[in-house]
Amino acid sequence: PSLNGGKLSVVFNDKTTKEATLVGRSPEYDLAVVKVDASGLPVASIGDSSKVQVGDATVAVGSPLGLSGTVTSGIVSALNRPVTAGGEGETSFINAIQTDAAINPGNSGGPLVNAEAQVIGVNSAIASLGSSQSGSQSGSIGLGFAIPSNTAKRVTEEIIATGTSKTPIIGASLNFNSQSDQAGASVQQVTPGGPADKAGLKAGDVITAVNGQPIEDGTALITAIRSLSPGDTVTLTVKNGGQTRDIKVTLGTANQ
Repeated sequence: PSLNGGKLSVVFNDKTTKEATLVGRSPEYDLAVVKVDASGLPVASIGDSSKVQVGDATVAVGSPLGLSGTVTSGIVSALNRPVTAGGEGETSFINAIQTDAAINPGNSGGPLVNAEAQVIGVNSAIASLGSSQSGSQSGSIGLGFAIPSNTAKRVTEEIIATGTSKTPIIGASLNFNSQSDQAGASVQQVTPGGPADKAGLKAGDVITAVNGQPIEDGTALITAIRSLSPGDTVTLTVKNGGQTRDIKVTLGTANQ
């Protein structure tokens, strides 16, 4: 298969080029798998992103602004940052590793590695200066984000095995326009017969934590859920009025 009818090619470090095929893609996770007909290629070592700690050394690899073979260094600045990436109507929600290694347009898709040269993430997004700042240009301002390697590993292994990847859901839509001052994700509607409905989630509930981790807003809830796998059981802390309760939800799968 090809991407939107176009052709794909892979350029290796020695400047040789090979045609590639698209095995599958996941806009939900901002990831894709491409395949080339070659053998004996060097393989990066994959690290365990669950063991990454703030302050760990990082090196980002990529082709920023078309400058191939570029590496930049920094540290892990934060973990579990809810960020969005993507475009053309497709939005990815990422529970990201934040780094201050300089990441610029063209770094996306490159590895973020630790001090042992193990891949701990896939560079995916950079922060932009907001419109309230001077302009809205994207560029390295010490805020880069990477998809954790454990998430990337699950998604890519599923794509390699089946051509697609499953996206976990709780079965509820959120009200992103809620005017409430309190932190949390406001539930607008619950899918009848879905996982959240079976667990007792109701419209009007506000989800304030997932497995004990506080949730600031709807984006944070989606990224927290998507960092897990279909079939996982999660504990949601839910507020409604002055009452707080915990419910257990077994994650379902979005229709692909």
